[in-house]
Amino acid sequence: MLARSAARSRAGLLGVTLLAAASPMVGVTSAQTASQTTPLPTDLQIRLAVQAAPPGLRDSATIQGFDASGAFVTLRQGSNSLICMAPDPTHEDFEVSCHHADLEPFFARGRQLRAEGVTGRARTQARFDEITAGTLPMPYGTMNAILTGSGFDTATAEIREPSLRWVVYLPGATGASTGLPEQPTTPGAPWLMNAGTPGAHIMISPTTGK
Repeated sequence: MLARSAARSRAGLLGVTLLAAASPMVGVTSAQTASQTTPLPTDLQIRLAVQAAPPGLRDSATIQGFDASGAFVTLRQGSNSLICMAPDPTHEDFEVSCHHADLEPFFARGRQLRAEGVTGRARTQARFDEITAGTLPMPYGTMNAILTGSGFDTATAEIREPSLRWVVYLPGATGASTGLPEQPTTPGAPWLMNAGTPGAHIMISPTTGK
C-alpha cells in the first residue's frame, strides 16, 4: 500500500493527470495541484504547440514554452512569421496557440502585467490605454489561433477532442467598417468582438470539436 502511494506521488511530478490504463491520453484536470506543475519535456511541448499552426508553417515556427525551472523561454527559434506557445503547466485547462510575430509585443506586455499582479479587465484596459497612447504597437490584420482539448497522448502528442478557434485583430474596427455583426449570430460564423476598441478582433469559432 505504501509503495503504491509513493508511486502516485512520483507520478504527480509529471505535470499531467493519468487517465485510465486502457487509454494513453493524458491532460491537466481540475484536480491539478502545485506539485503537478512541472513543465512537459521540450520535445513534447513543441509537438503540441505547433498543432495550432497551419500544417505548412509548423516546421519553421518559433516555439515558446517552459524550461525545467518553469521559466517562460523560447524553446525553438523559427524562421517564419509564426510564434507558437506550448501549454502552460500552471493552467488547469489544456491550450496551445500560434500568433503572428508582430503581435508578440502585445502578448509579451500581457505576460508582464500578469506577473505584476494586473489581471482580468484591468489588464485588458491597461494594454488598450497603451495602444491608444502609442506606446504599445498593435498591428492590423494579424492572426492568433487557439487550440484547446480535453487531454493528449504523451507518446504521439495527439490532442483529444481538439477545438481550434481563430482571432484576427483589427484595432478600432466596428460593425459598420467591416460589415460584421458585433455579437455572435450563426454558429461558426465570424463576428467582431470588442468593436471600436484598440483590441477589436474577428472571432471565428468552430461549431464542433473537430
